[in-house]
Amino acid sequence: MTFAINQIFNPLGNDDVQTRTIIKWNITGLFNLNKTKYSRAKSMYTMMIGNFRVPEKVSGLNEDSIQYKQELTEGEKKAYDGILSFLIFLDSIQTSNLPNFAEYITAPEVQLLLAIQAYQEAIHSQSYATILESVVDANKRDQIYYFRRENPILLERNTYIGQIYQDFIDNPTDENFFKGLIGNFLLEWLYFYNGFAFFDTLADQQKMKATDRMISYIRRDELTHVTMFTNILREIKKEFPAMRNERVIYDMFSNAVDQEIKRAQHILGSNVMGINEYTTEMYTKRLANKRLWLLGLQALYPEITESPYKHLERLQDSNGERTNFFESTVTNYTQSTAMQGTRDF
Repeated sequence: MTFAINQIFNPLGNDDVQTRTIIKWNITGLFNLNKTKYSRAKSMYTMMIGNFRVPEKVSGLNEDSIQYKQELTEGEKKAYDGILSFLIFLDSIQTSNLPNFAEYITAPEVQLLLAIQAYQEAIHSQSYATILESVVDANKRDQIYYFRRENPILLERNTYIGQIYQDFIDNPTDENFFKGLIGNFLLEWLYFYNGFAFFDTLADQQKMKATDRMISYIRRDELTHVTMFTNILREIKKEFPAMRNERVIYDMFSNAVDQEIKRAQHILGSNVMGINEYTTEMYTKRLANKRLWLLGLQALYPEITESPYKHLERLQDSNGERTNFFESTVTNYTQSTAMQGTRDF
């Protein structure tokens, strides 16, 4: 069933909070943020605004440039370049596609969060540009930007992600909208994290610490983004239960895990700082189990119960907040209060 995008101006709409739904409501187009249904959106808004930063202000990238040229092994350089290429694509596609989701969300307070997210994704792209400009020689930057287009494994991966979004844009049915939401959930919650783990491992060995600090700011944003989409999916389950298709969720998760393992193993190789084919597979499957739990579903890989990267749990993010890198649960009180969004807005 196809449903229509929101009208910009709809004087015959209904802004009643009690009867409003997350999608498919006849809204007026007015942002009355003093009357909201999904109350936790307000705390998420405050936290997302508070996360503002200027990428150029991150210090230490010049030192990273020296380390990149003089201290990284060839395997570490290959992983650094390849992971940046993939992350750049992910945030680029998010910046472009989020407004398409927003056109079908009928809660103004959630539309506002999506607008902030799109802005933050653009800041992420600026962050990667700053890293490349500071660390990598000019004659190599285009190669990194377009490596994900020319490498067949990355191209296959990116085509899969992009097609999910394009199907929804071309044919906005309930099924394609739901698949788009799951695709977004996987992109934010699964696809980034082997890359994050690599940069954290570099920093744990006193390498490329400014790059990792920039990545930690990006990860901080991603936590709010995925909390928002977890809540959107839960509201749809409650308000439009027929739209939720658990078979689709499991199929998309299974495919995403297989492709992510293949991609990560291709980029990271067989042994880069203790990251190898085995740990990559275990890490990705562990993440998938955790993400399914957030959606109220059983693990795809119940045999995977332990973390292969114990060292990540020692790390502190840029604000000194303790983070569990497998569950991505910020335990600093201020942030965790706002991030209780695992139940509802």
